[in-house]
Parts: sequence; C-alpha cells; structure tokens
Amino acid sequence: MPTINVDKYRLFEELGEQFTEESFQQLCFDFGIELDKDTENDPSRPKDQKPELAIEIPANRYDMLCFEGIAMHLNIFRGKHGTPNWKLANIPEDKMQTLTITKETEQVRPYAAGAILRNIKFTQDSYDSFISLQDKLHQNLARQRTLVAIGTHDLDTIQGPFTYEALPPKDINFVPLNQTKKINGEELMSFYETDRHLGRYLHILRDKPVYPVILDANREICSLPPIINSERSKITLDTKNVFIDMTATDQTKLDIVCNIMVAMFSQYCAEPFTIEPVKVISEHNGTTRVTPSLAARTMDVEVDYLNQVTGLSESPASICKLLSKMAYKAEPSSDPKFVKVTVPPTRADVLHPCDVMEDVAIAYGFNSLPRSSPNRSVTIGKPLMINKLSDIVRTECAMAGWVEVMPLILCSHEENFEWLNRVDDGKTAVKLANPRTVEYQVARTSLLPGLLKTLSENKAMKLPLQIIESADVVFKDESLERKARNERRWAAAYYGKTSGFEIVHGLLDRVMTMLKVAFVTHEEGLEGKSIDYAVKENPSKADGYFIQEIDEPTFFKGRAAAIYVRLGGELKRIGELGVLHPTVLEKFDLRYPVSTLEINLEVFL
Repeated sequence: MPTINVDKYRLFEELGEQFTEESFQQLCFDFGIELDKDTENDPSRPKDQKPELAIEIPANRYDMLCFEGIAMHLNIFRGKHGTPNWKLANIPEDKMQTLTITKETEQVRPYAAGAILRNIKFTQDSYDSFISLQDKLHQNLARQRTLVAIGTHDLDTIQGPFTYEALPPKDINFVPLNQTKKINGEELMSFYETDRHLGRYLHILRDKPVYPVILDANREICSLPPIINSERSKITLDTKNVFIDMTATDQTKLDIVCNIMVAMFSQYCAEPFTIEPVKVISEHNGTTRVTPSLAARTMDVEVDYLNQVTGLSESPASICKLLSKMAYKAEPSSDPKFVKVTVPPTRADVLHPCDVMEDVAIAYGFNSLPRSSPNRSVTIGKPLMINKLSDIVRTECAMAGWVEVMPLILCSHEENFEWLNRVDDGKTAVKLANPRTVEYQVARTSLLPGLLKTLSENKAMKLPLQIIESADVVFKDESLERKARNERRWAAAYYGKTSGFEIVHGLLDRVMTMLKVAFVTHEEGLEGKSIDYAVKENPSKADGYFIQEIDEPTFFKGRAAAIYVRLGGELKRIGELGVLHPTVLEKFDLRYPVSTLEINLEVFL
C-alpha cells in the first residue's frame, strides 16, 4: 500500500483537534487507513524538520494520495463538513480553451485531457503536496507513467489554443524543466540516460518513430510527455492559473486521474471546488469532449443486501446517514427496498453494491457490527493429498538438518533460463505481459533459481548451507482452459567447500525410503534396455527408483544424473540431481560448489 507523509501539526490543525498518537491511530483504524509512523519522538528526525505522520492508504483509494485528500475524508468521516460539490465553471463551449489531438499521436499515446485551476493560491505546503500527488499518481494508478502522464503549467506563460502532436525526435527543440540549454528529442534521451528520476521513463518513448508533445498557439513546446515539462511553463509559488495536461494510453485511467488531480486542489481556487474545463478535439476519430467530466454516478442499492451482509437492521434513512460519513450523497429511493447512492467523481474504486456495503460497515464501525456464529453444519477440513505429501517431505528434511526457504514464484527470464544454461523454447514458461520490474518477468519452471538466489544472498553465513523448498512451478498447457498448470516439486541445494553430491544423493535416498519407494540398481531398473525402450514397453517390474548419468549444460559434466521411478509398472523420469556447472555458479555470484536435486512430487499420488 502507498504511504503518504504529512505534516503532523498541519493535519491536526486542518482536523481542528489535537490528537494523541493512540487516539489518531484509532481514528485511522476506524476509517480503514493505518498510521505507520509518527516521527514526533523519533531520535533520527533532524531537529529543524517538522514532525510527520506516515499514513498507509489502501491501494484503491487514489483520492487519498495527498494531504488534502486525507484531511478532507477524515473531516467528512467525523461529521465536520459534508462532501464538496465539485463543479465546472459555467463557460460556453466556444469560449473554452481547446486541446486538439492530431492523428499522429495514435502511434504513441492517443488520448489526452486538460483542465484549468483559476486564481489558485499556493503556499509552500500546498505546492509541495500538489507535486507529490502528481508523483504518487504516476507511480501507482498510472503505472510508472506508462498509462497516464500529467503535466502542469503556468497558464500565464503560455497561450492557447493548445495542440497535442507527435513529431520526429529531431524536430523537437525546447528547454527542459530546470535546464538552461535547448535540446532536441534525440539529445534528450542521452542527456537523461543517467538521471535517477527520469531515466526510468525513457524506455516508454526510446524506440518510437515520433515523440508526443504539447504545443501552445505559438508552437512553443509546453511538455514532452511522459518524460518532462518545459522550463518556460513551469509552475511556481507565484503561479495563479494552472493548466494541467494529461496524456494516456488508457482512456479510463485518464479520466480517473484527471478527476482526482483537479478535485483535490480546486479547494485552493478563488471559487473553491470550481474547475475550468478544457475542450478536447480529437482529429483521428472526429470526436469532441469536455474534460474533466466530474460526473457523479448513481446506484440503486438494495437495503436488505446492505443489512444482511453487515448483520445490521438499519432503515434506509439511517443507511443514508452512514454513507454521508464516507463522502457519498444518498437518499431513500421511491422504492423503500432501495437507497439511491450518488458516488462522487473521486471514488473510481466504487464499482458494485459490495463496495457501498463495505463503506456502510466502516461508517458503522467494524468493531460495533453484531457478532454471530454461522448457522451452518460444522465440517472438518481435509488437506489436499499433494499438500499432505509436501508437509511430510518438509518434515523429513527438517529432521535431517535441512532448512526450508520460501522464494517468490516469479523470477526474471534470465534466472529461469540463461543463468541455468537452459534454452527457452517459447512453449514452457508463462510470461507476464506487463512486468513491474525485470526481476519478475516469468512464472518459474524450476525451483533452482529461487534456491540459488537464496544462497547468493546468504553467502556470509557459516558453510555449509543446506536448504530445501517444496512448492509449485508453472507451465504452459494449451490443453487446459486457463492455458497453464501448476506442478508441485521438491528441491534441495547444498552449498559448501566440497561438492556435496553424496549429501544430496543421501537426502534423496532418505526421502524415497520414507515414501516407501525402494532403490533398485541401474541394471534392475532398465533390465538391460535403453531408457527409451523401458519407458515405451513399460515392463512389469517391482516399484523402485534409480539414477542414470546425463549430460546437461546446467550441471558439471560427469557429475549429474536423471532420477527415474517405476510406480505401478510405469517408468518415469521425475527429476535430476548433480553438481552445478561453474558458469551457473558465476551467474548467481557463488564461489563454492553447489549440488542440487529437484523432483516432481505429483507422481507419488
């Protein structure tokens, strides 16, 4: 969940009450947010820095990602004031500022919106909060600016009407924010390559044939979204009129961000909560619309549903009063079975009556809800057989002195394939379409990357290290409706100054003995035939397991074996064990030998 740092004394002043840490923590709990930290008595806080409150905000409450949103909603919750009446300034459409979207933008970011905050009065605190909300929306809802990018400009330094175009990089020339030298689009990429803040966004445009730009009536560039604004139009504490441009690849996210951005700071306008709209003209589809919309949505929610799920027996009027504490406007419907709920434009997270029900419960108080036992038959849970088997294997390994680890099921593509000297055939791994970071690109197809990363992060510990994991891996499977399947595996890794091959082999023998699978010699297992022949013919033979040498690039040549098991007369290869190849160790930054084993547990069910 995002954490917002706010000035403690300023927030208490806005709330009109001085809270103790305990009482404010209780208020946060009652509202559904969490006080993470109070720096008042933190010895590490610089003496010249004001005390701050670090408040965790639910991931769905984008309207509370700033000081203004937190203060407003806590005041509404406490009944200090009602929900603001956000509205658009009464300006004829032919008198509005316009933003024209050209056809070329379809190649990069096809959507745009705009808004104007007139006669706004910034203080240092409100200015900092304005910039912070912009950044928080970029990081969360806008997915690192890939979905939406926000630009803010001093309207008195530029002149409308505005156009949103896409130009070749060499034709873009402007002075970026906080710079003095004019550069073009091609130079901009190399200029910000090492910038800690902006460098991470360059990939969004780097390989595009054209870059998006916002231009004013004099063809002066105001911004190059989603990278940076122009120095010429930057806002300051003295800015009176703010022009906000937003470009996007997702229309829905664009409208949400637009509404939240202007709603939170329109309170500082000369006419509070009034926003001047912008007329957006799209050349590629011939449509015209006015942004922001600030349209409130109305829902008819069943009273019995709200009462039944929460365990209450409130009247429609009482429910409406509770909803007013959560920034809704609600009134009894003409049908007594329903209440008419008006959802404010900032609450994009409200999609279903269950969202309204949750807010009713919060307003009533979760700790005050009636408690009762379910009127259902008592049943006893039973573990899945695969989970029971996994627990047995874990217990046996623990008794043998091995430590269980729990790495993540996601890993990078390199860790899953290249670092293990394995080739991706494109038909094995489930890949994330929009990975958050390069560390989480695919669902692992082996437990080895997680074990080796764990060893790499714990090299300072006393050797040898003996770790195991029993968990799922994921494979593509076109035969299934979901196109993928999980497979439960068990793996172990020994890291020490000797190879430890005999140690992982001994652990395998111990677990197989516990599973009552006998060891058979290589000759007994194959009956003098090849592996392919034995698998094909499925000779009738007693159950058992054996190993056979293999030559695979993951392992050191001559120190690896495949594990075969015959159960019910069927012979299967269930895994491998061996000493890892030096190049694998080098990729995972390990200096001593590592022996591993990995088997499929599902064959034993």
